Amino acid sequence: MIWLWLSAACMAATALVHGYLGERRLVGPLMMLDQGIMGVDLARRVFRLAWHALSLLMLVSAVSVVWPDTPRALIMLIGAAWLTTGLFDAAYTRGRHIGWPILTAAGAFALIGAGA
Repeated sequence: MIWLWLSAACMAATALVHGYLGERRLVGPLMMLDQGIMGVDLARRVFRLAWHALSLLMLVSAVSVVWPDTPRALIMLIGAAWLTTGLFDAAYTRGRHIGWPILTAAGAFALIGAGA
């Protein structure tokens, strides 16, 4: 069970960092642009919504892996998704994105905790 709590902690930390640093370093500066698609008010609103909705979904993942009686298969699916995302992030950014280690760890811990 400790592995699932470690996974949830990684997921929750990722969500908080994603929401806070993403807003400060990416979303906020993009909102100041008034060119191309960022000049369209609806696009700006949807971008910000999607960014923070993703952070919320990360928190839902965290709760799901430690929720009592969550089916093992669901935990494995969540873990596999996080692990795959982390590994893809590492490869795609050539290891330069700060998120890949914790994304990968969250997924690995969930899979270990689910007994995969």
